[in-house]
Order: sequence, then structure tokens, then C-alpha cells
Amino acid sequence: MRVIFMGTPDFSVPALRAVAVGHDVVCAYTQPPRPAGRGRRDRPSPVQVAAEAAGIPVRHPASLKGAEEQAALRALDADVAVVVAYGLILPQAVLDAPGRGCLNIHASLLPRWRGAAPIQRAVMAGDAGTGISIMEMEAGLDTGPVILRADTPIGPEETAGDLHDRLSVLGADLIVSALGRLGALPATVQPETGVTYAAKIDKAEARIDWTRPAAEVDRLIRGLSPFPGAWCAAGGTRLKLLRSRVVEGQGVPGMRLDGLRIACGEGAVEILELQREGRRPQAAGEALRGMDLPEKLD
Repeated sequence: MRVIFMGTPDFSVPALRAVAVGHDVVCAYTQPPRPAGRGRRDRPSPVQVAAEAAGIPVRHPASLKGAEEQAALRALDADVAVVVAYGLILPQAVLDAPGRGCLNIHASLLPRWRGAAPIQRAVMAGDAGTGISIMEMEAGLDTGPVILRADTPIGPEETAGDLHDRLSVLGADLIVSALGRLGALPATVQPETGVTYAAKIDKAEARIDWTRPAAEVDRLIRGLSPFPGAWCAAGGTRLKLLRSRVVEGQGVPGMRLDGLRIACGEGAVEILELQREGRRPQAAGEALRGMDLPEKLD
């Protein structure tokens, strides 16, 4: 089939490559290059880099609301559009342009965790599992009927970054299957019960409150790893905590019981990996050898 691909971050790249193996990707749409790095030079998105390396034409309009952009998309005469973490709202004219509609790869088992941050929210909520939904897109926020899904457990020490990488590959496999069976898969309307919304992560959420139960602190650390990273203060140093697990222990919230086992409001967490400002991530043992931590973290 003639396919328009629409995506932006690293999460989208495996799907682009997988679709391009068996179909004609006539164009990749992605977010415009953004200033990044110390020099603040415009950096193309991961999808743009991957598409150009594969010889796929790239477009990166700032909006798809204009009649000229919509006409240019229609002129591609695509059979279907595959959309994954694109980052722009698709007007109805765009949704209607491909002959067989637009399919979205969504990183949750819809209707749970509609919205911007389904992977992080699933970990932060303590969900036992999640998955990928292939959805026929409509105007509502992740409300379209689902044609294919696959589930996967969330490991007890798994971070959002770990889960992101697994779901990216799972989504790529599932969209290839969906395209191969397009028209033969029943479209299941999402139930009205069980709807939750995965709001975009606010950096204000990332400050650790050690008075919370250990299970909540652990889920916050893992759910915000690697970005934006849950953090605490250690004296005058800001520490980003990247991996943790719940352990036994009790004490004043924020106190180091030993090593990097930290007391919480209920129980304790053990920090397995952390990062100081301006430094690379370090395993706990390495960090303890290289810095003088106070007895209490704030």
C-alpha cells in the first residue's frame, strides 16, 4: 500500500522502518527541527533522520490546519496513514484524506490512558500491565475504535524508559500485522467504562516527597525515568533518581538507613541508579564511592 507515516520521537522509528519493509512509504510527516544541545542549533527529529536515511521524502509543517498543507497531503494519494507519537492534531480533512483512513499506534490498552503520557502514567499508577492498541483515528482524543491490541506485563523494577523501548518494538510488529490484515479486522468501539487520561508530565510532579509511602515513591522514580527524572536535594546538590525498588525499613522520611536505602512515610526504597547535575548516570555503588551524601535527603 501507499502509506503516509506521521511520527516524531525515537518511539516512532521502529514502526517507520517496519512499515517501509513491505509498503511504499510515500512521505514521512514529522515535527519541525527544534533547537537542541549546547549550541541550540536546529536538530531534526529522530523520524526525519531515519526517513532521510531510507530515502523517504520528509515534510515537517508547523500545522496541518491550512488548506494548502491539506491539499498537498491529499495529493500523495495514500491508501492509509500510520500515526505514532506525531505531536500535531490532525484536522478532519487530514483524517479523511487517505483512502482507508488513519491508524494510530497508541501505547496503552485503550480506553485506559488516553492522552500524552500513557507509558509514564501506567508505571506511576502501579499498573500490572499495559500494551499497544492499533486504533482507527477519529476527531476525539484517542477515542477511535480499536482493530488490534497486544498486552505485556510491567516488571516490578521496570522504568518508563525500559517499557518505552519494549512497547516501541511491539507497536512496530503490531502495525505490520494490522496493515497486512486491513479490512479483515473487526473495529471494536471503546467502552465508556474504564476511561482514564494520561496527562502530560508536569515537571512540578518530579520532586520526591519522602513522606509518601515507599510504593508511591518507587513508582514515581521509575515512572519518570529517564525523563524528566524524579529528583531530591542532597545538601546543595540536586540528585535525579533513575532506578529503585521497595525494601524493608523504617525511619524519619528522607533519612538514609544505610547506603542508598531511604526511609519513606511507610517503608523504604533502595536507590539503584542516580545522576548528579552535569554528570552521567551512575549505579548506586559507584555514586557512593564518589560523593559525600548527607544523612538526610530533602
